[in-house]
Amino acid sequence: MAFVTEKHLENCKYLYQLVPTVKKFTLKDTTFSQTKIGNFEFKRMLEEVPNSNEGFLLKIIVNPDLTGFKLSITDKSGLRNVNIFKNANEIIQNKFYFQMDALVDRGVFSKTEI
Repeated sequence: MAFVTEKHLENCKYLYQLVPTVKKFTLKDTTFSQTKIGNFEFKRMLEEVPNSNEGFLLKIIVNPDLTGFKLSITDKSGLRNVNIFKNANEIIQNKFYFQMDALVDRGVFSKTEI
């Protein structure tokens, strides 16, 4: 998957764009960790029951020059993409929107309703 400047997950209500003025310290403040090759990575489990380790993995990677990102929701192993908006599990969807809204509030992403 290539780095993009905007991403719409299938059946999601919003299109997310990387804000061009995002700073590295903002990513670090919002718990992105820097990898060995310089990418900034954010991982969160979206679980129906907290600490159950049963759910889906939200993974966001921002490239080192802050011009593109990858956004995916996978099974807990991180190998297979999952569409959390296809089924009726509102708790998982709300946790995704909560995480993304926190990043929108901090100026990492902007969102547009589809």
